[in-house]
Amino acid sequence: MTFTRKVVSDLDTLRAMTHPLRMRLIGELRGHGPATASELGRRLGESSGATSYHLRQLERFGYVADDDVQPGGRQRRWRALHDETTLPDELWEGEAGRQAFHEIQRYRLAHLGAQLAAWTEPARGYGHDDYLLHLDADDAMAMLAAIDAVVASYQDRAGELPIALHVLALPDAPR
Repeated sequence: MTFTRKVVSDLDTLRAMTHPLRMRLIGELRGHGPATASELGRRLGESSGATSYHLRQLERFGYVADDDVQPGGRQRRWRALHDETTLPDELWEGEAGRQAFHEIQRYRLAHLGAQLAAWTEPARGYGHDDYLLHLDADDAMAMLAAIDAVVASYQDRAGELPIALHVLALPDAPR
């Protein structure tokens, strides 16, 4: 199976995913596979009407689609179309782009915080490292591309450990 990436190229498509429930829906479909709006609603504590509406919006902008296997009747199974969404730097230019960036950043920070809080015991296969590097923008982009390639090479594995890998290239905190 090939690792797939959606590259967002316009603000409307970017804005379509800034809703917190939509980001959670994409995450569920990517992490746990195809599901109906009702199944997703139960998992996320939302109504099937809300999940159904937001899934249709995600479909409109190319994030999700009908699954190949449908349960029949009125049920509709959805699947994520891509393993990852890439947001090019030029989308953050202008007020609308910065606002979308802040919405996505708030969601990602909350998601990361929840995963860190759930990590209460040391276990083989889980860990944390941090590094302080001094790179120019081209070197940083090359490093991130190399990390993406390593992660993609592990994408098709079916091990028993669910691993949430976060790769963050952040500015160092001011001193």
